[in-house]
Amino acid sequence: MNMPQSLGTQLPPQEIPPLGAPEEGSGSISPPDHCWPVRPTLRNELDTFSVHFYIFFGPSVALPPGRPAVFALKLLPVLDSGGVLTLELQLNVSSLRQENATVFGCLTHEVPLSSGDSSVTCSTESLAGFILSVNAASKVSRLRIPFPQTGTWYLTLRSLCGTGPWFERCKNITAEVRLRTFLSPCIDDCGPYGQCKLLRTHNYLYAACECKAGWRGWGCTDSADALTYGFQLLSTLLLCLSNLMFLPPVVVAVRSRYVLEAAVYTFTMFFSTFYHACDQPGIVVFCIMDYDVLQFCDFLGSLMSVWVTVIAMARLQPVVKQVLYLLGAMLLSMALQLDRHGLWNLLGPSLFALGILATAWTVRSVRRRHCYPPTWRRWLFYLCPGSLIAGSAVLLYAFVETRDNYFYIHSIWHMLIAGSVGFLLPPRAKSDGKVPPLSRPRGCGYQLCINEQEELGLVGSGGTSINSICAS
Repeated sequence: MNMPQSLGTQLPPQEIPPLGAPEEGSGSISPPDHCWPVRPTLRNELDTFSVHFYIFFGPSVALPPGRPAVFALKLLPVLDSGGVLTLELQLNVSSLRQENATVFGCLTHEVPLSSGDSSVTCSTESLAGFILSVNAASKVSRLRIPFPQTGTWYLTLRSLCGTGPWFERCKNITAEVRLRTFLSPCIDDCGPYGQCKLLRTHNYLYAACECKAGWRGWGCTDSADALTYGFQLLSTLLLCLSNLMFLPPVVVAVRSRYVLEAAVYTFTMFFSTFYHACDQPGIVVFCIMDYDVLQFCDFLGSLMSVWVTVIAMARLQPVVKQVLYLLGAMLLSMALQLDRHGLWNLLGPSLFALGILATAWTVRSVRRRHCYPPTWRRWLFYLCPGSLIAGSAVLLYAFVETRDNYFYIHSIWHMLIAGSVGFLLPPRAKSDGKVPPLSRPRGCGYQLCINEQEELGLVGSGGTSINSICAS
């Protein structure tokens, strides 16, 4: 009212009459405007962006004829600006006494709106608000305001009789409505096709829905681009059943007496299947345990499958191989806890294992003065195809896979990485032929002990001990 002329053009006095003040210009005194009391609300903070507002002597509100009810909702800066303000009106139809009455609600910011009895608008030339209404035909009305402006919001409730667009003041009807007002992080917790997340951008804290399966909207309720149920079922089956490609590598590993490697492949197949069954964005979801546990086991099994396969190809001594297996499991677990989705979690162990493989093969080739593996059939029919398949799988995983093509590209990754294991896993190591005890030559006891991996007390003819040691 006291705004100086330099800040803007003032409206004529007849358009904004001062409450309880005489109207200037005509010389006569107009009756003062009614100033209705504002009812306070009780604020109850539950969590971040989770606040309930309770009215005194509520939640039911009685609206006498010609007397509106005004409520004040105070939203605090920073704490309340990142959620969704929800207002819900529910009409008690029995209180209307079969009269054609409608309860209107007007929500405005900072200034309570006072309008004529027959007006159903919630805006003026300088003020705009949100309107909601309930009647006998529509008993519930809900209003949601995402990321509301902080400050004081005023809710004005009043009852009018008649049919639109003309209404009049009710005479002997006291309408009763039930009012619920609360602030929540997301709309309906984003529903079954979304996840409510707390986000921070440039020091602004807010909550928002991350929608899945093509759903969109504030509460993930827009199904214009949503995936159909058949497509969701197909993608789930494709991601889960593609893990059955690990069955041939398990059989090959058992037949080649790589029992530990077969256990790792079985672990990977099991947890990858149920992880992808639990990771689906739609309603085709099946979880046998906590999602985080399934994800960790799936990632660990995938990395360990690559690790044990490459280490097995190096054909190291049993003690060295067991130490590398255990060390790899511990280091990979640590890496997954630090960054579960990092690309170097796959490339780092793979490159390190390939370095060990190259070193072992180089040393063996130098000692034998022959390329290792020695047979060209091993290179042509096993190592080269397996390497190409594994390289293709890594390239797809690192550079081709996106969120849109995840369903079929990741299924192809499962099949390629499992197929490469079947090619790259080395054949069964040839066991040394055991020499019958009677045909063992005397004088080389130490060499015989090494071959049989047991300690033997060998003595020569006549009971004398054999002191000569043959170098193997």
